[in-house]
Amino acid sequence: MNVHHLELFYYVAKHGGISAAVRNIPYGIQQPAVSGQMTKLEEEAGAKLFERSPFRLTPAGQRLFAHIQPFFGDLGRVADALRVADAPRLRVGAAELVIRDHLHPLVERMRTHHPRMQLGLRSGFTPELLAWLRDGEIDLAIAPLEGRVPARIRHVRFMRVPLVLLVPRKSKLKSADELWQRRVILEPLVSVPTVETISRLFQKGLQRRRIEWKPTIEASSFELVARYVQRGYGIGVNIALPEMVNHAGVRAIPLPGFEPLEVAIFWRGEPSPVIQWVLQEVRRYINDRFPGLECADEGGPAPARNRDGAAPAAASLPASLL
Repeated sequence: MNVHHLELFYYVAKHGGISAAVRNIPYGIQQPAVSGQMTKLEEEAGAKLFERSPFRLTPAGQRLFAHIQPFFGDLGRVADALRVADAPRLRVGAAELVIRDHLHPLVERMRTHHPRMQLGLRSGFTPELLAWLRDGEIDLAIAPLEGRVPARIRHVRFMRVPLVLLVPRKSKLKSADELWQRRVILEPLVSVPTVETISRLFQKGLQRRRIEWKPTIEASSFELVARYVQRGYGIGVNIALPEMVNHAGVRAIPLPGFEPLEVAIFWRGEPSPVIQWVLQEVRRYINDRFPGLECADEGGPAPARNRDGAAPAAASLPASLL
């Protein structure tokens, strides 16, 4: 039997007649054409399938409809599922701070330019993000860049953020040098976990100065570091972003000579059109939101360092954030 004839019979049987079927068939077809093709289907089946007026299915028609109904009845749902499965997808991993405070402009623009995009957001620390990217659990990671990038993972640097110390606003400490001149630093150090790049950069800076100052409190986010400092639990090491250095109750102290935190976008293989679009939008956002912190480096060699391994003066804390 002709499959198109069976499809038309499905609509006739479902809607109770040829006239009603014509009104519900999802493409244009005239009533005489449907009537003629139903006659051909009955000839092919060798049996009468329905009474025209009043409409009712014959036993043969009931049997045929029961056979074809699961297929044609489920086509719409299957088509929707296929369209969803074929829709572009982007799974992004980043620090909680990035996802919470800085990705929403990208999401808004994506809804305009890529309305069918399926977006997944996943927060984690740098080692987790790169592992998820390597294992194909995310498509793109926004994370600090440190050391060698894992094989088959590409990256683009887009931002360099100076490190700062956070102290309670009422603290008498004016500069980091006041701390370095002490024999022993008694204030507790509040930091993100030692596996995070910012912690390692800070400890490297201390080692160059032959200073030992280990974290007393490890917080799970930059936001918590600022909050613990605000509550008087110690001195925090953080990054020079406005929401951190302008946090209520804290004050930022620059760390001249410490390496800045370099932030990059990581992906695998050749960048897809969607990833290329994200790269452009992230650069646009950084240029607009954080002038002076943008980095034009395109995944090339690391920036030059001073003889003692410190970052160049250009990485110092912008005056606008003090």
